[in-house]
Amino acid sequence: MPEFDEHGFYSSYSTEAARAVKYRNHNAGLFQQLRGAAVVNGQVSDLTPKVRAYVEENIDLCHPDRVHICDGSERENGYLIQLMQQQGTIMPLPKYQNCWLARTNPADTARVESKTFICTEERSETIPTPKEGIKGTLGNWMSPKKMDEAIKERFTGCMRGRTMYVVPFSMGPIVSPLSKIGIELTDSPYVVASMRIMTRMGEAVLNKLQETDEFVKCLHSVGVPANGFIEMASWPCDPERTIILHKPKNNEIVSYGSGYGGNSLLGKKCFALRIGSTIAKREGWLAEHMLILGITNPKGEKRYIAAAFPSACGKTNLAMMTPSLPGYKVECVGDDIAWMRFDKNGVLRAINPENGFFGVAPGTSTKSNPIAMSTIFKNTLFTNVASTSDGGVFWEGMEDEIQPGVTVTDWRGQRWTKDSKSPAAHPNSRFCTPASQCPIIDPQWEAPEGVPISAILFGGRRPTGVPLVYEARDWKHGVLIGAAMRSEATAAAEHKGKIIMHDPFAMRPFFGYNFGHYLQHWLSMSNKSSNLPKIFHVNWFRKSSEGKFLWPGFGENARVLDWILKRLDNEDCAEETPIGLVPKRGGINLEGLSEKVDMQQLFGLSKNFWLEEVFAIEKYFKEQVGQDLPEDLVRELSGLKKRVEAM
Repeated sequence: MPEFDEHGFYSSYSTEAARAVKYRNHNAGLFQQLRGAAVVNGQVSDLTPKVRAYVEENIDLCHPDRVHICDGSERENGYLIQLMQQQGTIMPLPKYQNCWLARTNPADTARVESKTFICTEERSETIPTPKEGIKGTLGNWMSPKKMDEAIKERFTGCMRGRTMYVVPFSMGPIVSPLSKIGIELTDSPYVVASMRIMTRMGEAVLNKLQETDEFVKCLHSVGVPANGFIEMASWPCDPERTIILHKPKNNEIVSYGSGYGGNSLLGKKCFALRIGSTIAKREGWLAEHMLILGITNPKGEKRYIAAAFPSACGKTNLAMMTPSLPGYKVECVGDDIAWMRFDKNGVLRAINPENGFFGVAPGTSTKSNPIAMSTIFKNTLFTNVASTSDGGVFWEGMEDEIQPGVTVTDWRGQRWTKDSKSPAAHPNSRFCTPASQCPIIDPQWEAPEGVPISAILFGGRRPTGVPLVYEARDWKHGVLIGAAMRSEATAAAEHKGKIIMHDPFAMRPFFGYNFGHYLQHWLSMSNKSSNLPKIFHVNWFRKSSEGKFLWPGFGENARVLDWILKRLDNEDCAEETPIGLVPKRGGINLEGLSEKVDMQQLFGLSKNFWLEEVFAIEKYFKEQVGQDLPEDLVRELSGLKKRVEAM
């Protein structure tokens, strides 16, 4: 029997092979073989025939030395943590309880949209046909033949000398009929540790597979550069050949060359949104890039709201809001993904398919999001944030948290001061933390039937022209609002600068199929119920002519939710405008607001701005969606244009 310390960590060994022998001796998998690879953890007999066939197929492709069937246990996690320390992938953060810091290769820090593909027989199944001479921006298509070639070229022998981890995971509570199961094969212990936080992972999922044997196939490797040279051995990757592939027909995801976040944690955007949206279309539900929150008013009445914002536009802050209005309470169901379907009574019910938060660190602070700060300093894996000499972390927004005399080392491992010309933390640095630790996690966040959604919000960073909040006239108009979403670009993707980008439904990088067909799918939801959620658009980011935010945001956003709740009760607190229903004068409760707000600027509607907005939307639809744009939305946009012209 191997020796363990009080944390369940293995005794120190000099090489991965030596540790693997020790670990193998501890587990029942000793002496098992799969296609010539030693099974160092778990029982091959626990794998269903379909899972075993998938594993064996990829052992033949990737040639790992060892196979580790993950059980999700504390003991296993302790082994992986020690292994990553030995490899230099992570360092401990002794200031906190069981927290760790990873620094990636600087070439591997964000999603790689240009290298992400959907593979279908026909291009039109994946993306609309853009106008001639226009580059399509609603996804990238690859033929199945090209996909097979890309896989063969990159994956053949890529795990030689490494361990293939078999990661069984559930998106959503294992007992929920709304959940789906995946099997990720990866050669990254960082991915295994992160998936343990972000999903329900381990033995219980293998047991569930004995009942269904249906799963999404997820193959991942950090890769081996073609020249065999790895510049940063503690963070192996192959950025030159990174590729992320999805084949909806087979419920299959293949990711090569990146160890970062959404590129490697395949339950996240790849499964939950790209493959998830294709499954949702087939089965008649919605897989969306949305937070879910519960809000209770002073009368004790509770409702649930789903909201879609692009990454780094305040989703986590809203999901974990501390309301400024007395008597209101917000509770968090999820901060990023919502899977929603109508029940037999026509109520739209949602689950959060994730088990953790993978939040953007910079800007998160005790002032902006005290709930998040109360959540993340135990059992958390931080990536690309700065570290401090007292064993903690730092990022932009935490200036008030640093004690005198404490020094900062930036995300690249260099000494950092406030006079440094580069940021301390990468703009897309993250915390990966269990959702159950959130002090305001909703009591129903794991309810198998999901929570009932009363309202859907769309929004983004719009510094000019777009009011704080407005309500859609009906479901079709709401679908237009989602389709027409625009926002400043953020650090989560490859784009530079603060250009206003089209980001329909906050899903632009995540559509699993043709956007025009997606819009038709959303429109078809109106046939499933006579009790549809109301749809709203919010914009916390409007600025004055001096460039200052007009609305204080954060906890004060409860005042907007208060108005939305009144509208759900059909209170007469709204008035018609060409773009939708806005609050009447005095409709937003400003009592006790600490700073004066110019409501006229905040809700001002400029005819010239909205003419330009309509023109931009019309141009975008013509160039990017073309003949795939549903006629209902052609009519909705035409109606908006006429109303704006009549202003």
